[in-house]
Amino acid sequence: MENDNVFLLMISGQIETAEFSVIDDIYCKYCFVYGSDWMVTSGIEEGISQISKKGENEMSLFTFNFPLDVSFKTTNPFGWPQLVVSIYGIDFFGNDVVRGYGFVHLPISPGKHKRRIAMFVPESSSMLQRFTSWLIGRRPEFIDPRVVAQGEGRDVTKVKSQGYVNVLFNVVTKNIEKLGYNTG
Repeated sequence: MENDNVFLLMISGQIETAEFSVIDDIYCKYCFVYGSDWMVTSGIEEGISQISKKGENEMSLFTFNFPLDVSFKTTNPFGWPQLVVSIYGIDFFGNDVVRGYGFVHLPISPGKHKRRIAMFVPESSSMLQRFTSWLIGRRPEFIDPRVVAQGEGRDVTKVKSQGYVNVLFNVVTKNIEKLGYNTG
C-alpha cells in the first residue's frame, strides 16, 4: 500500500541547446540538488554529455538534446529539487576549463516547461590572481558545482555572465494537491 503522506515528482526532458559566443566546442555536466527530505526513486541524478560543436547557422547554438529522467518522492516541499548545469570546454592552451555554471528550480506544476538558464563563471578577486591564473592556464572554478544552487557563501563570490543553456522539462506530480499544496 502506497503511503498517502508522500508526493511524487517525475521529471523527463532534455538539456536542449546552449548559447556561448566565443567558444567553439563545449560539453555539459548536470546534477540535481535537493533537500534532506527528498529521495530519488528512479532515474539518473547526474550525467555528462558528448562534445558539441557550435552550429554554423545564424543562431550559432550548441545542440545537446541531452536527456533528463528522474523521479523524486518526499513528504515535505522544503528543498525543492534544482538542476545544476556546468559547461566545460578547451581554452587557448588546451586546458579543460569551466565555461559556465547555472541552475534552475524544477517546475512545480505539471506539464511541459522551457527554461533558459543564465550561466556564469567565477572570477579571480584581484588583477594579480587573474594574471597568474591566465599564465598557468587554471581559471577559478568550484570544487563542487552543487554550491551554485545553495545560497551560503555565494554572496562573496565574484562572477561574470557567460551565456545561456536552454532546458525542456516534462513534469508529472502525484499526491501533491492531496497534501494541501496548490501548484496552479
